[in-house]
Amino acid sequence: MNSMNPFWKDRNVLVTGCTGFLGRYLVNELTKSGVNVTGLIRGKGLNSSSFHEDLCSNINYVHGTLADLPMIQEALEKYEIDTVFHLAAQSIVGTANQNPVHTFETNIRGTWNLLEACRHHPVKRIIITSSEKSYGHHTRVPLDETFPLQGRQPYDVSKSCADLIAHTYFYTYKLPVCITRFGNVYGGGDLNFNRIIPQTIRSIIHHESPVIRSDGTFVRDYFHVEDAVYAMMLLAEKMEELEISGEAFNFSNEKPLSVLDVVTKILTVMNSDLHPIILKLANNESKQQFLSAQKAEELLGWKPIFNFDAGLKRTIEWYKEYFRLGE
Repeated sequence: MNSMNPFWKDRNVLVTGCTGFLGRYLVNELTKSGVNVTGLIRGKGLNSSSFHEDLCSNINYVHGTLADLPMIQEALEKYEIDTVFHLAAQSIVGTANQNPVHTFETNIRGTWNLLEACRHHPVKRIIITSSEKSYGHHTRVPLDETFPLQGRQPYDVSKSCADLIAHTYFYTYKLPVCITRFGNVYGGGDLNFNRIIPQTIRSIIHHESPVIRSDGTFVRDYFHVEDAVYAMMLLAEKMEELEISGEAFNFSNEKPLSVLDVVTKILTVMNSDLHPIILKLANNESKQQFLSAQKAEELLGWKPIFNFDAGLKRTIEWYKEYFRLGE
């Protein structure tokens, strides 16, 4: 990534979800680019384990939640925000199934509160970070931006709704908003060990057989976190120039893999003779769900930096170091 891009120098940017996996990478890249970053942090304190890179002294902090509309409005005004990256979300599918109301509150209400605050402030660009899950179930793949948003499960519905609300704020109020849709984002620093890549790497490091909840045949996109950051920043840079407010963009390396393929690759790279335990429990998800990035390639000139093998090696090295030093 080009950290010296003059577009970002001294720009005032708000990042929701700044303490999350993707948020930390984005904040790190923005600060290297000379941005004045303000981060929205849930609660009153910082989880130091979330900030390995010691970014604490480099950004402003606003404590609160997206449920607090006046707080968001005050932050936009106080820090003279002109660009917003909205990453904050309840992003765990299993948690969404167990607690749909919390997921709807966070992902749907949180999005409309943010956009409503931005409607009353001269924000120049807003990037809503979404997911391929917003498309819901379709029998044809790859998914492109013309597919209807028809989530059925709680998490998928929350993303479908948030995306539709973003479109509403553009079409009704001309709010300068764009949507990014990613598949499964992976990379060093993801401490949600319910996800297949960090879970598998941790299991192998601890000499335990990795566990696959499904039958292993589910096919998905696997997208490196640094590519996701580059995609978000590039889209923000191009919004005014290309007059693309109101549009959604898929980002993918367009090399989907089955869960079993992913686990097998990790075992191979880590020189492990372990074998996965296949539970065959997950049965309410789409068998194939992956994205076409043709629109981003053609309109934005975007290309991924990492193929899966290169990204995976980089990721494994991060976890080896992490567990070597101790959690």
